[in-house]
Amino acid sequence: MSKLDVLVLPGDGIGPEVTTQGLAILKRACELGGIALALEEGPFGGASIDRHGEPITAPVLDRARAADAVLLGACGGPKWDNLPTDRRPEKGLLGLRAHMEVFANLRPAKLFTALAEASPLKPERAIAGGKPFDFVVVRELVGGLYFGKPRFIKGDPGARVGANTMTYTEDEIRRIGRVAFETARRRKKKLTSVDKSNVLEVMALWREVMTALGKEYPDVALDHLYVDNAAMQMILRPADFDVLVTENMFGDILSDLAAAATGSIGLLPSAALGEKCALYEPVHGSAPDIAGQGKANPLAAILTIAMLLEHSARRADLASAVNGAVEDVLSAGMRTPDLARPGETPVGTAAMGAAVLAKLEQRLS
Repeated sequence: MSKLDVLVLPGDGIGPEVTTQGLAILKRACELGGIALALEEGPFGGASIDRHGEPITAPVLDRARAADAVLLGACGGPKWDNLPTDRRPEKGLLGLRAHMEVFANLRPAKLFTALAEASPLKPERAIAGGKPFDFVVVRELVGGLYFGKPRFIKGDPGARVGANTMTYTEDEIRRIGRVAFETARRRKKKLTSVDKSNVLEVMALWREVMTALGKEYPDVALDHLYVDNAAMQMILRPADFDVLVTENMFGDILSDLAAAATGSIGLLPSAALGEKCALYEPVHGSAPDIAGQGKANPLAAILTIAMLLEHSARRADLASAVNGAVEDVLSAGMRTPDLARPGETPVGTAAMGAAVLAKLEQRLS
């Protein structure tokens, strides 16, 4: 029997609610799939600040690095918004990614057929050749503008200067490039590299390295887009994309744009992969306005479990079953409040989770 060691960081807001539903799916998938699952929970984000005075503690960081996978719910909220930048919940997330050395963030953006009407895009844009858009944004996660140095705010009041620095080495670009090319090779063999090489020297280097790397993958069609044009094309022709690869900040923005195109950010999972560690989290935030009300959409957390099963448990069969179970409940007409149309009666977080669990058991029985 294979083993899977998972550290769970439920976090803040709706994080604990959606994580509960995701864990129910993970436990049952592992039970039916013959995987010995070990779970341990730790404080993170605002919950850790309240308990320990910091968004993540050294023991939790070390435990995360030792686990096969880390499952994160969400972090942050207005309760902690006025703290200094280095003590806010979001700083814990950056520290966790850096400590785990998870440099490749995979964010799928898929329009479910049953939810085509929920997309803000016109049908002729969201669906091409009868198939809804389905692409992946591969975001470099531990470099670029978010981590580059120097970074500062200095000077006298009224005349201060703020600066951040975008830097990448050739090795860092090649590393994320290989993940993107390998991802495209497993899909439709199309890769779009997104940069701003007409303005930024670091992005000129990015394009040069990506182009050279493409020669090692002759079966993958590589093209390039400037980031502003890429944002426009993701709206005008999303179904034309397969895999996009880009720098940290650009990827942060483009993946949220892609999430909006699906109709709800409550549907988007993500995986952050490194050489040894893996961090999984739904793309949505902590949504403190609905926390504790049973209204949160758990599907992003459940789809995140599918990514965990695929990449960390290496069980594509179980991942496919989870994804299929989500398709089943959506095709049956079940909708959480964020997805329900006028006149439809939405279901709550627990009901949606239970429905997916039932469909999963049908698929795996």
